Amino acid sequence: MELYEGQDGLTLVGEDGLSLTPDLTEMLPRLRRDRLAHELLVRAAKIRGVEHPTAFDATAGLGEDALLLAAAGFTVTLYESDPMIAALLVDSLARAAADPRLSNAVVRMQAREGDSIAALHKLADSDAEPPDVVYLDPMFPERRKSAAVGKKFQLLHELERPCANPEELLEAALAARPRKIVVKRPVKGPYLADVKPSYSLAGKAVRFDVMVPPRQP
Repeated sequence: MELYEGQDGLTLVGEDGLSLTPDLTEMLPRLRRDRLAHELLVRAAKIRGVEHPTAFDATAGLGEDALLLAAAGFTVTLYESDPMIAALLVDSLARAAADPRLSNAVVRMQAREGDSIAALHKLADSDAEPPDVVYLDPMFPERRKSAAVGKKFQLLHELERPCANPEELLEAALAARPRKIVVKRPVKGPYLADVKPSYSLAGKAVRFDVMVPPRQP
């Protein structure tokens, strides 16, 4: 598997000939005002009374979910641990920033390659303002076999690893002292680290579990 600079942007190519060039313009229909407010993620992450909310996306992937949050007004820090996926993410955000239909949202997105668990603990130990929301979409084995996964996105799943440390991930998210932790799960999937959320919002294929930690003085 390798990356190369194609005509339409950075492209991931697998040994079987499948290729993937991320294109965030495919998200445009979901960013329309009449649809965005009804997105389950946007509803789950909404923070009442906060004019300029912030989010920490600890499992960024190609940034589609973070784009929904940014379009809804969040300033989003995205962390992706896999170098190839991170490179695809940065490249697609750069192209989206040049598109006037996406630029207003993308300007609120900052992508970084690295270990999000370490970054969350570092944030917790700093004097920085806690994020309003920590968003987690961990890769789990059952999702790798989903019929909903397209052939091209199988390339990403070959790079991603199932979440082997859900307890550490959740512990790091809690340590960052957010107002909410939002976890994306298969609609019938188990709770992250077997921790029951405060409430959930479920659709036909996915569920968003929302944890609301007690506010610290």
